[in-house]
Amino acid sequence: MKIDHAEISRETVRQYKQFINPSLARLIQFFSGDVVEYRAGGIFVEDLSGKKYIDCLGGYGVFSCGHSHPKILKAVHAQLDLMPLSSRVLFSEQLAKLSEQLAGITPGDLKFSFLCNSGAEAVEGALKLARLSTGRQEVIAMEGAFHGKTLGALSVSGREIYKKFFRPLIPKVRHIPFGDLESLEREISSQTAAVILEPIQGEGGIVLPPDGYLQGVREICSAVGALLILDEIQTGLGRTGKLFACEHYHVAPDIMILAKALGGGIMPIGAFIATPRVWKAFIKKPLLHTSTFGGNPLACSAALAALQVIREENLAKRSEEMGSYLVKQLKVIQVKYPRIIAEVRGKGLMIGVELVKEGYGVAIFPEMLKNGVLTAFTLNNPKVVRFEPPLIITKDQIDKVVEVFENAIRKASGLIGRIGPLALKIGQSTGLISY
Repeated sequence: MKIDHAEISRETVRQYKQFINPSLARLIQFFSGDVVEYRAGGIFVEDLSGKKYIDCLGGYGVFSCGHSHPKILKAVHAQLDLMPLSSRVLFSEQLAKLSEQLAGITPGDLKFSFLCNSGAEAVEGALKLARLSTGRQEVIAMEGAFHGKTLGALSVSGREIYKKFFRPLIPKVRHIPFGDLESLEREISSQTAAVILEPIQGEGGIVLPPDGYLQGVREICSAVGALLILDEIQTGLGRTGKLFACEHYHVAPDIMILAKALGGGIMPIGAFIATPRVWKAFIKKPLLHTSTFGGNPLACSAALAALQVIREENLAKRSEEMGSYLVKQLKVIQVKYPRIIAEVRGKGLMIGVELVKEGYGVAIFPEMLKNGVLTAFTLNNPKVVRFEPPLIITKDQIDKVVEVFENAIRKASGLIGRIGPLALKIGQSTGLISY
């Protein structure tokens, strides 16, 4: 029986508009047309018609091992046949193994883990643990940060457009500029439970810390007894060229948060990991923080296989090498189009291209999609085009991405003057672009 791809696309868009969110449907249509994803493998996503796209968005860091990695799929299939979800009252071999491996690979004295279902959940748990462990309530977070959209995670995130409709948020949270040690010294006190930050801000626009900044934050936190929480949800597990981004700066946190790539691109899973000193508060009261599905056998099996793949395929080193190559190629385009591109920056395969105006993405993203490359802007800084492909990407594939990007930039350069009003219209209708 012949499949009517056009009809499936029409029906899918209709269902989005009627049963999910009509504004979201319009936004997706503007950037992507009526394209419906069908399957994926390696660095490619394939639509219903069979057209393949190089995935340079990478699920915002989820697909570090690529889509549908066979070793991870095999591990999940094997566990699926045995026991997909936990009874919750007996010991779980998969949860125990994963927790031990996380203790073995994370920096410093991190040892005890809580497994959950997402990065935002992990942030919530980390904030609760910090308050419980210190007996304090104040938290210092960073402007431009993104930690998720649940209430606690949103409270420590740094873009007002996502927060203003949900106030009052968690009290006693203060935001300071990322990279500014003097601001931290002024704001931190003996009442501060924790400082939470991303070693490299992802949704803030791929913002790297100044030299000595993370070391300074570590010292200031230690001096007043505040905990340092590092959100490695997007940066962790090889994305920046090291297993964890904090290793570039020789800093270890009191609590680390992981998600995204931990599930190997197959299963959703998050985790927060803490030192024995901090975890004592949970040891006294082990049922204060629980999760029905967190640490389930399927997700843990995927994570265990993902850690094995990252290690065996040396993906952190590969990210460093391919990232350096991609940055070099993108900077060549920057030199050619200074009226469009303001800066190229990043570490490993976590790369941002900052445009002179955020509205330029309106022309760039659909053109890249048309020519077989998926990407998007960073949520807290729509001027920045993100390049976060699977860490398995090759030089030949990078060359293709760069070619498509340059062609899109060339086309955008001919639309200067027309893009701004269009971006404004989109921003007003979706609330995502603040042009």
